Amino acid sequence: MARTKEFDEEVVLNKAVDLFWYKGFNGTSAQDLVDELGISRSSLYDTFGDKHAIFIKSLQRYCKKLAGSMVAFIDQSENVEATIKHIFKVASAEAVEDKLAKGCFMVNTIIELAPHDKDVAAIVKQYILDIENALCRAIEKGQDLGVFSKRQTAQSLARFLFNNLSGIRVASKSGTDAKVYDDVVGVALSVLIL
Repeated sequence: MARTKEFDEEVVLNKAVDLFWYKGFNGTSAQDLVDELGISRSSLYDTFGDKHAIFIKSLQRYCKKLAGSMVAFIDQSENVEATIKHIFKVASAEAVEDKLAKGCFMVNTIIELAPHDKDVAAIVKQYILDIENALCRAIEKGQDLGVFSKRQTAQSLARFLFNNLSGIRVASKSGTDAKVYDDVVGVALSVLIL
């Protein structure tokens, strides 16, 4: 008779996200996973596969949650200018509050693994496209309403904004202070203004 699982896969994956986020893929050992996730090595591997498979599932979960909520927030916006400002305000606040200097799980993964792991690169590419496309739709809406400048294409502006959001998340790993983020956000958002 097969044994039933004595753990919630969603809870375990959330813990795995936190662990990989803090230590990175290469810095996380199999023993770290067993210790932090609170399940046996056999249950871990029977359920999720090897460390790489667990990482991929964790990254997919993170992307679905982060990109999904950001895309929904942007697409449901009635005030695209306020929405984009809010996204930058939240990113800056998270960066200032990041006392562990964890940065962003996705940005960390892009730097650590995407250049040489095709599975990770595919997830990263889709994540970037989803966010850039949502920003592009919002900017097009703002341009059509006469709120945003048309000096650049909406797609170019979306890519620029995404790059700046990523930069804020990279800077958080060095403990940059709030004034730096205020400057970055101010200049980044200034390109949208008529």
